[in-house]
Amino acid sequence: MSDSRLTLMEAISRQLKVEAQYNGTTIGLAPHLMFERHGDLFVSALNLGKVWRSDEDARLGQFKLAGLSEAKLLDEKFEPLPDFKPVVPRDGDVLILAI
Repeated sequence: MSDSRLTLMEAISRQLKVEAQYNGTTIGLAPHLMFERHGDLFVSALNLGKVWRSDEDARLGQFKLAGLSEAKLLDEKFEPLPDFKPVVPRDGDVLILAI
C-alpha cells in the first residue's frame, strides 16, 4: 500500500486537505472519494487551486493515485461540496472509501 494511498484515505476519513505533487506540480486537494477502476486507484477531489468561472460550480476532479506523490495531510478541515453523493463516477468502478 503506497504512502499516498494511506494519506488520502486518512484525509477522506477526517475531511482534511492534502497537498501533493501531481504531474510535477504541487496541488491542494479536498479528497471526497477513493475508487478503483480497471485495477488502478483514483481519488475524486476538489482541486483547491483551480479558479472557477462565476457561472460554474466547483466540482470534483479525478486523480490517478499513481500520478500523486509526496502527499501530506494539512491541518485544515474542508467542507464537502453541498451536492456531493458518495457514488463512483462510472459503472464498473469500485468504491473504496468516501466521506
